[in-house]
Amino acid sequence: MSPFAVKAIQLLLSLSLLIVLHELGHFIPAKLFKTRVEKFYLFFDVKFSLFKKKIGDTVYGIGWLPLGGYVKIAGMIDESMDKEQMAQPPQPWEFRSKPAWQRLIIMLGGVTVNVLVAFLIYMGILFFYGKSITTNEDMPQGFSVAEQFKEYGFRDGDQILSVNGKPLENVMEINMHIFLRDVSNVEVKHSDGSIETINVPEGANLKMFESGKMSAFDPRIKAVIDSVIDESPAQKAGFRVSDKIISINGQPIQYRDELDARINKENENILVVERQNRLDTLKVIPNDQGNLGVYFSSDEIISQLGKTKIDYTLGESIVGGFSSGYYTLTDYMGQFKYLFTKKGATQVGGFGAIGNLFPSVWNWQNFWATTAFISIMLAFMNILPIPALDGGHVMFLLYEIVTGRKPGDKFMEYAQMIGFFILIALVLFANGNDIYRWLFE
Repeated sequence: MSPFAVKAIQLLLSLSLLIVLHELGHFIPAKLFKTRVEKFYLFFDVKFSLFKKKIGDTVYGIGWLPLGGYVKIAGMIDESMDKEQMAQPPQPWEFRSKPAWQRLIIMLGGVTVNVLVAFLIYMGILFFYGKSITTNEDMPQGFSVAEQFKEYGFRDGDQILSVNGKPLENVMEINMHIFLRDVSNVEVKHSDGSIETINVPEGANLKMFESGKMSAFDPRIKAVIDSVIDESPAQKAGFRVSDKIISINGQPIQYRDELDARINKENENILVVERQNRLDTLKVIPNDQGNLGVYFSSDEIISQLGKTKIDYTLGESIVGGFSSGYYTLTDYMGQFKYLFTKKGATQVGGFGAIGNLFPSVWNWQNFWATTAFISIMLAFMNILPIPALDGGHVMFLLYEIVTGRKPGDKFMEYAQMIGFFILIALVLFANGNDIYRWLFE
């Protein structure tokens, strides 16, 4: 099966599960408060349904348009825009006839279920699979450091000891801390053995993001060539796959970052490579972008990632699952500060971006981890105070509870229409970004 098909199946399965559970979050409290639910649908049934069956007062069905799902609750202005029903006198089984606190619980039900589902999945992952982390012992060569962070005092070969005074269990999470959490200082061990606590200036993450560099720290890669681009300076100079670069311009090197730092991007460079147990000397001038046209092997680094395994008891997995869910939610919220930058807007993705979160080879642990993340994402997006989303309804219900005044049906109708157009615009923009990246990147 092709990687695209594997990702598509995982995306469809994950979204179907989460949509049904989200809608159950509305359905169950509606039933508890004796509110009639007219429809319960997975996907949208524009014009026709793939399947439907009426049980009691509710029609259960599957639509053909996989952009979400819905429950149609009697007496509620929602995406169905059922004006005829709203023109009739309120009935005791309708949403609009229920006390505001009951309506609030019904509207919060979907988001609440999404959050709880994510927490439960994270607990299950820790209990059944444990957690794999990368420690400094797993990666003794340390990190290569982006130029901007070298200005603050970090050096190539640094090992990360702690962030804001707390030991970092998984050193590969350093970039997540830098970009998504408030990091004021990082304790490092330099390659010469000295230990230093380095202050990180406020706004350093935004500055790096806008420069186009998406990581401050990358695992060091040995200078072993993995591939050579056709017609590149490296190919013309005679470089080959598996060449190990020993020195450049008379200076010995081991890692790619040392090559990047010492190469003369405008003039001829003399490189010594180890090839089939012998040394060859090659001369090369980089292209106009300052590149040689080679990629370096990262197999060694990949083999070290997640090398240390941690097992969890049931109790530990419950605590760890809550912690994972909490930080996943707060980190996702933290991404939104980048959304309002020029570069951040271009990074917004739609279904293509979500599908690419899944691995191209089926793996249940990765499937569940990605599903938990999407559940958190759906919870946050749905609670945004945009009319037509759950958060929009919650916003108006809170207004009613605080002021004692219920927004008029006509106002809610217009608000729903405006919110719907906002959502359509966001969907088109996000998926348009996916198409642009697919075509031009």
